[in-house]
Amino acid sequence: MADTPKRAALYRMVTADHTCPWGLKSLDLLKREGYEVDDHHLTDRAEIDAFKAKHGVETTPQTFIDGKRIGGYDDLLAFFGKQVKDKDAPTYRPVIALFAMAALMALATSWAALGSLATVQAAEWFIAIAMCLLALQKLKDVEGFSTMFLNYDLLARRWVRYGYVYPFAEALAGILMIAGAMMWLSIPVALFIGTVGAVSVFKAVYIDKRELKCACVGGDSNVPLGFVSLTENLMMVAMAVWMLLKPMGVGLGH
Repeated sequence: MADTPKRAALYRMVTADHTCPWGLKSLDLLKREGYEVDDHHLTDRAEIDAFKAKHGVETTPQTFIDGKRIGGYDDLLAFFGKQVKDKDAPTYRPVIALFAMAALMALATSWAALGSLATVQAAEWFIAIAMCLLALQKLKDVEGFSTMFLNYDLLARRWVRYGYVYPFAEALAGILMIAGAMMWLSIPVALFIGTVGAVSVFKAVYIDKRELKCACVGGDSNVPLGFVSLTENLMMVAMAVWMLLKPMGVGLGH
């Protein structure tokens, strides 16, 4: 005898102007978990408000299994034993994604330009591209970045405008290093902002023992200030020193 199929009832907002994305995610999750879904569409504001009032809920979608209300999408994830993302929890995911993308872009560039992956230029491009991507995250919201930056950067605390200059300086240094151009400008810029940043992070985290969020990937991040921020700044310093030590006239990509 065949097993009785698992069934669930889903109530989600599907109006002429809006289809709830969390409703679509709930529907997809239920199907992936092997449920046959009675998919009920709430098609106007009156119907939505009446549903909320009847079940004493504030949001849709709502899922019911075996007559029991499970709740919204996050509740459904928890019901199936899956991880529910804590929006306020510290995470290194943005930084990991950024550096991974920078590495892949550097390898792709090395392959396209030089026909090989394992090149010195690939390592140089990795740091320079990472600088550009990090700058991009800051430039999305310079005001938010500068505010978070003021929590720990020693120079920004003395000269507030430095928090507004920093993303542009990082972007400039990164772009020039990718191009292998105007190294007389990019090297001192990277050396300066990297050194100040490294000292600031080291003092805040390892001397003052403060628990802060890192502004390295923008002002809205939940990345903890610490090793990642220190690494970002030390990479810039190392890149600047490396370029100084290279033979005269040899730049990135040449």
